[in-house]
Amino acid sequence: MTPAKEATFRIGEVAERVGVTTRTIRYYEELGLLGGEASRAKGEHRLYRESDVDRLQELIRLRDLLGLSLDELIALAEAEEVRAGLRDQWESDPSDLERAAILEAAIPLVERQLELVSARQEKLTEFAAELEARLRSLHERRANLSLPG
Repeated sequence: MTPAKEATFRIGEVAERVGVTTRTIRYYEELGLLGGEASRAKGEHRLYRESDVDRLQELIRLRDLLGLSLDELIALAEAEEVRAGLRDQWESDPSDLERAAILEAAIPLVERQLELVSARQEKLTEFAAELEARLRSLHERRANLSLPG
């Protein structure tokens, strides 16, 4: 029995599914955030697997949710790739000594990701406080108006 062929998608289909432009996808490929470019012969259509679509959706989610710069997004994606490799090593039934090394390698990666998230969270908290202060000021001004009653 032949294994089922994995579904592939053209760049326009991926762009529509993820909600980005085809140019964004090409740019992410150029930056090394998304595969596809190296495996494609010149002149061939870009074809993407479901895993590529999932990765792109995650990158866009992180970009939008955290407001990351492209450099930060690249760093986060690279850290996630390394973590995926470490997870694979963990699953290959290593010795406890090897597992300790895997954990030591994973900890700084997650710490860096947490730093990025925490920094964004602080900025959002500051912005929310500014908006709350503006809103209080607006309510106070409205309450102080002399309106005919």
